[in-house]
Amino acid sequence: MKIAFLGPKASFTQLATTQLFPNELLIPETSILDCFKAVENDKVEKAVVPLENSIEGTVSMTLDYLYKTPNVKIEAEAVMPIAHHLMVIPENRNETDFEKIYSHPQALAQSFHFLNSHFPNIVKQDFSSTAAAAKYVSENKNRKIAAVANQFTAKLYGLEIIHRNIHDFEQNHTRFIIISKNQDTYHNISLENIGKKSGLLVSLPEDYAGGLHQVLSVFAWRNMNLSKIESRTLKTGLGNYFFFLNIVGEWHPILHENALEELKALGTKVDFLGNYNEYLLES
Repeated sequence: MKIAFLGPKASFTQLATTQLFPNELLIPETSILDCFKAVENDKVEKAVVPLENSIEGTVSMTLDYLYKTPNVKIEAEAVMPIAHHLMVIPENRNETDFEKIYSHPQALAQSFHFLNSHFPNIVKQDFSSTAAAAKYVSENKNRKIAAVANQFTAKLYGLEIIHRNIHDFEQNHTRFIIISKNQDTYHNISLENIGKKSGLLVSLPEDYAGGLHQVLSVFAWRNMNLSKIESRTLKTGLGNYFFFLNIVGEWHPILHENALEELKALGTKVDFLGNYNEYLLES
């Protein structure tokens, strides 16, 4: 089986994908969009992409592409602890006056306080991923630059970690999702199952007073627990949004399907993303 993941090699997403699919062919993609396209165009059977970080919040591009590719669904979720380290080429291990520090925007944001207190005057440069930033540092040995990435990336690209665990909060976790077109549960995942949930995308027919309250009431009077509700712009004008919702628990055909029917009766557009397991990964 071919599984795409947000690359390059040694990215946090690859670490998650390796635990989820230890015996499958893993294919790195350069962007979240490329992961969705790989699934949509049958280049791969499944893909793993980040959905949310406990510090920086939801990965907006993932929500956008879930909405734009309605034939792509969610098979499972996986939560992984995240640790960020500052790394350089070994020759620069004693340097403190770096030209730039590179990493993915979320990794830089998650390490903001450490970087600002230790390197206040050094430019922090966004990069496509933490692993790509580390690779770039390893390929530019004549420059005094550093990267924020994970320890596996340092080992892969021959870098030396000069500051460990620089993330601002101990409880730093990222939630990943497995996406596919078939919604088949991957039964061979031998990881700790920590729960069950359903995913929905909901958009209102128009912006009117009490519209969102009506949607939430559908779940409230049925005692259905929503663990997440997130709005994203439809990009059709100010005030136009769709909503991503997570419902906690097993899927009950009568209760849940009646809820979906009531939502549709209110005139909302509903895209059911699946009822799936949530797994716990190792860091």
